[in-house]
Amino acid sequence: MPGSDLELLLEASEQAGEIAMKHFCKDLEVWDKGGGQGPVSEADLAIDRMLQAELLVARPDYGWLSEETEDNLDRTQAEHVFIIDPIDGTRAFIAGHENFSHSFAVARKGGITAAVVHLPAKGMTFTAEAGKGAWLNGELIQNSGRGEVEGARILAAGSQFKPDLWKGGPPTVERHFRSSLAYRLCLVAQGRFDGMVTLYPAWEWDVAAGDLIGREAGALTGTKEKSRPIYNAETPRLPGLISAAPGVFQGLMERL
Repeated sequence: MPGSDLELLLEASEQAGEIAMKHFCKDLEVWDKGGGQGPVSEADLAIDRMLQAELLVARPDYGWLSEETEDNLDRTQAEHVFIIDPIDGTRAFIAGHENFSHSFAVARKGGITAAVVHLPAKGMTFTAEAGKGAWLNGELIQNSGRGEVEGARILAAGSQFKPDLWKGGPPTVERHFRSSLAYRLCLVAQGRFDGMVTLYPAWEWDVAAGDLIGREAGALTGTKEKSRPIYNAETPRLPGLISAAPGVFQGLMERL
């Protein structure tokens, strides 16, 4: 049995990737969850079942928060909690695009202590433990270090740059997009992009793992309300999230 939480998450992510790839680019059963929550596939549900069986057997005293499991607020009483998105970027997965991920984290007292974001179709695994750096496939990664917002490469949907969301209008940036929020956060951690912005509410399971990976790579992360994200809340949704190289982060926050 894996010793550390990170080792446990890594092993689980490999099993999740195997399940996902058996379904990838195949005919899938897909349902709409309703309420604007988007689609869920049979692969999401199969991965969620596997993860509950593996992770909660290994850590029976941990709480459980997953996009695909009915929430139980008993988790808020646990010292540690798994925060799980079986497939982040389900729409991309269903469409046969590679930019989906498995996003797994452990939180303790509101902060993330271990994180894995695994992209099986791309052969990429991002990992981090609090205080121990961020890694991609075993290689240490760092944010871009860019200091200026103007001209920065930012991952965001076009709707995030509506003029009324920014003081004096949005900054002039080079905008890009990836469907998985977890992957966006990891691309900032890797330094391939200077920042990511989502000003709409973000579910904890979409961003918890990528948040730690970004921080451990030297990026700064904060909510739209300019506060540090706190995880395992009763309502597990953050008021938007910005993650960027320190200079870009400060510039974005000043303009909100």
